[in-house]
Amino acid sequence: MNDTTRRQFLKTTASAALVSAAPSLGVLGSSTAAAQPREVRWGVVGTGGIANSMAGMIKLAGNARLAAVSSRRMETARQYAARHEVAATFDSWADMAASDRVDAIYVATPTSVKEEICIDAAGKGKHVLCEKPLASQASARRIMAACRKNDVAFMDGTHFVHHPRTLDIKARRLNPWSVASAFQFKLRDRGNIRFNTVLEPMGAIGDAGWYNMRAAVEYLPADVELVEASAYLRRDKQTGAAISGSGVLQFSNGATSTWNCGFDSGAVVMDLRITGPEAVIHIDNFLSQNPDGSADFVLSGGGWGPSAKKDSLSISSALPGAALMFEDFGSAISDTSMREQWMRASERTQAWLDAAWASALANEG
Repeated sequence: MNDTTRRQFLKTTASAALVSAAPSLGVLGSSTAAAQPREVRWGVVGTGGIANSMAGMIKLAGNARLAAVSSRRMETARQYAARHEVAATFDSWADMAASDRVDAIYVATPTSVKEEICIDAAGKGKHVLCEKPLASQASARRIMAACRKNDVAFMDGTHFVHHPRTLDIKARRLNPWSVASAFQFKLRDRGNIRFNTVLEPMGAIGDAGWYNMRAAVEYLPADVELVEASAYLRRDKQTGAAISGSGVLQFSNGATSTWNCGFDSGAVVMDLRITGPEAVIHIDNFLSQNPDGSADFVLSGGGWGPSAKKDSLSISSALPGAALMFEDFGSAISDTSMREQWMRASERTQAWLDAAWASALANEG
């Protein structure tokens, strides 16, 4: 799937999302006509690891420029600016959001403060791309409402959905009855923010489990609804943080999604299996891509023995998914008809995550 085809598919899915969500929409943009993406001047809130990684992705994106950074300490902001050649520095995210030097902000802060920043920025007319997870479904809805009211775009920071591989798989319309995913890795540093139960209350389920939920959102039918969630968690004995989670989601069409996530795996696991009545897709790295930008998956079908078919496919891409995320966000700024699909995906992901977390807490007792 080349870039032109990818963007055409995004436009098609955007139209479908707009129709399916229409009864619940607030204020949308004033025009749904296609528009040429313009350069977006980005202001980054936060200077941690993910903010540093995304600086390079903003520079790779064809319609983006890294224009400003904010941190609680001006010294830290200046260090980030020197490292990434950023012109403007702020020691207040609110001042940066009010500045005419940025068009959009990328929020890379602890979950506990994301809502305040997003709503304030939207109120000042700035478009918002926020790292996941959000604090709750209710928080997500308040953020989306502020963005719709102020006619600005919103997107969460999930990368894999922007890679052409994801769109290629979705275009195959497998009509799956099962989505099984695992995202697990080793996190040894208990000083990491992910072990802080105040700043990141859902721990591994919020941080890694978000991707499990998003895989179900992306690959199951757009109109499916969650019927029941059953989940379990384990906590770190020293910090009390949730360091792993497992569970099953059951949906209105009879489909299920089984998932596992964790910070204490002996190896990195990023498995995804999508099972439909005619074919099965397997990906052993559904959150990443190859060094050349391409991403692989295996398409299987048929029965036992000679009738079995298995094709290893590679989907090329000039840019990694994270850079395409910033490009797609720029497109949503210019073309208001593309915004609702991203907001709806964020809301559904957070809602399913909340349901899994509630079940895990209930089963913990």
